[in-house]
Amino acid sequence: MSDTTDKLRIDKWLWAARFYKTRRLAVDAIENGRVLIDGARIKPAKTIAVGDQLVLHFGQMRVEIEVLALSDKRGPAPVAQQLYRESEESRARHAEIAAQRKMQPEVFTYRPTKRDRREIEKFRHGK
Repeated sequence: MSDTTDKLRIDKWLWAARFYKTRRLAVDAIENGRVLIDGARIKPAKTIAVGDQLVLHFGQMRVEIEVLALSDKRGPAPVAQQLYRESEESRARHAEIAAQRKMQPEVFTYRPTKRDRREIEKFRHGK
């Protein structure tokens, strides 16, 4: 899990910790200001160390984590979850947002089938 290095690039760590599917997505998030270290914007090559506090923004979700271990190898999810610890406030916010989403009605979007599209075209063009 932990490499011999004391520091690691933030984009590699975010990818290894499974916050982003690719390193490119991690770099884009960092460049767009959705990843903060100790409240400050950073660059993708910024090195992190054990004990750093990160804030990640995923849409409405705000995840506050502490780096527990470093790894530049992407492994299974249970191993990746041992690389960080999420704060209790962050977990409480996730539960609150999930409860709010459950209370909202589902948005139903109708997508016409091929047969429906043909009937719509017949109606539009009068055939």
